Amino acid sequence: MAIAVDIDVMLARRKMSVGELADRVGITPANLAVLKNGRAKAVRFATLAALCEVLQCQPGDLLRWEAEDAEEAADAEGAAAAGDE
Repeated sequence: MAIAVDIDVMLARRKMSVGELADRVGITPANLAVLKNGRAKAVRFATLAALCEVLQCQPGDLLRWEAEDAEEAADAEGAAAAGDE
């Protein structure tokens, strides 16, 4: 995934549990776990804003872009080339 989620880093810095954060943000611990583990396909700006408010941070403290590794990029190029034939 190109977007990495660092909620666990901010939780550790704030000495806060996942359950406490979920309660304060107003989402279920299961939905927070999906987001925290990078399995979410999307996040609402309202949820992102609530996370930032509770954790006293900026969106960039929670989300960051990572380049795909070379192997993933090569696999994607190979699949695209195979589809062009």
